[in-house]
Amino acid sequence: MARRAIWKGAISFGMVAIPIKVYNATDSKDIAFVTLHASCGSRIRQRHYCPHHEAIIDQSEEVRAYEYAKEQYVVMEPADFDNLPVPSKHTIEISQFVQLEVIDPLYYERSYALEPEGVGVKPFYLLKKALESTNRVAIAKVSLRQKEHLCCLRPYEQGLLLETMHYPDEIRGTNELNLPEEQAALSDAEIGMAVALIDQLTAEFAPEAHGDQYRYALERVIEAKLGTPQAVTAPPPTPQGKVGDLMEALRASIEAAKQSKPAATDAPLPVELVEEQREEETVPEQVAAEAVVS
Repeated sequence: MARRAIWKGAISFGMVAIPIKVYNATDSKDIAFVTLHASCGSRIRQRHYCPHHEAIIDQSEEVRAYEYAKEQYVVMEPADFDNLPVPSKHTIEISQFVQLEVIDPLYYERSYALEPEGVGVKPFYLLKKALESTNRVAIAKVSLRQKEHLCCLRPYEQGLLLETMHYPDEIRGTNELNLPEEQAALSDAEIGMAVALIDQLTAEFAPEAHGDQYRYALERVIEAKLGTPQAVTAPPPTPQGKVGDLMEALRASIEAAKQSKPAATDAPLPVELVEEQREEETVPEQVAAEAVVS
């Protein structure tokens, strides 16, 4: 399936504008689960309930609001978001360049892949090559998902990545933790042994050598359950009420009976059993016809 751009705009690099599209750079591989009603296997659906009207409402009746005090709201219209006077809504304006290693990984939030458009191809790769040759990253801001993010642009494989970053006031750090370093008296021998162990386990980082063992084990459990009676099949369809026409009722009953028959085995049935089965299948239709005539 083709990737869908989540943002379109331009990188502002001095007096150079580079038109780009922004795409998600990662995919979640988490195994998703749903909630079923234990008694019938029906999937539980989330409904939006209004306690004032004591009714379930449609999404078209909803509006977004900000709670500025307890149960006090100001309603926000789509135009309130669209008309914000923020340049980063459409432009990623580079403000400075820094060495990559000075940014603590704690600041990184989410990765996005950038794709140049039209006339932006050449300046896009000019920026990439310049960053690679100086071992620097570009610091900028971008408005995504109704927030202006601090971000950095850095070379990655054949293109550039945009990494959204946390602001300093979003970093909790360790100040609130009880970390009494003075109580951890370490000898030179202990430090030396720890360093030796680190040296022994030091190697080139190979991400392909690592996998989500929890997910793999859970997949095997699911596959095993699919081959046992414990596997929950789709629940029976919700009754749609009585059918007014007798022929339609009989025809629906016959079709339901056919579908509920055990699946045929791989081995072909003997000819005489096939003929006998055909005769049995015609009986309900004859009964239905007799019922209508009577």
